Amino acid sequence: MKAHLTRRYMFSASHRLHNAEMSQEQNQATYGKCNNPYGHGHNYALEVTVSGPVDETTGMVCNLTDLDGFVERKILEHFDKQNLNVLPEFEREVPTTENLCTVIYDILQRGFSHAHLEKVRMEETMMNSFEYAGDGEIRH
Repeated sequence: MKAHLTRRYMFSASHRLHNAEMSQEQNQATYGKCNNPYGHGHNYALEVTVSGPVDETTGMVCNLTDLDGFVERKILEHFDKQNLNVLPEFEREVPTTENLCTVIYDILQRGFSHAHLEKVRMEETMMNSFEYAGDGEIRH
């Protein structure tokens, strides 16, 4: 029997949406108020969905302690209270939430081996959320 488990985590980070290859006018037209030179912050809600067979002994897809510990060490400690623009992951990428979603998915995909990673979903605001399932498509 296969089941899905989704855990929700919160963290805060700031960013400025700006592409150095575009003119200031293009950046302003593309990113609007999110191109503020001083940046702006978000309280992100991250949802991680994993799947797998339900273990007959524990009755779980995976041990929540394993998932929570991995997310704490590899995601929250790295991104919480950070300016995303200065992190190595965004040296060549605009730190949009779409790109942040794929970066987090890749970290989980490479390092969390206790269950199959299905998708990552991020809420940037009450009005914006993004999903990535490793298939090259971001869902808004």
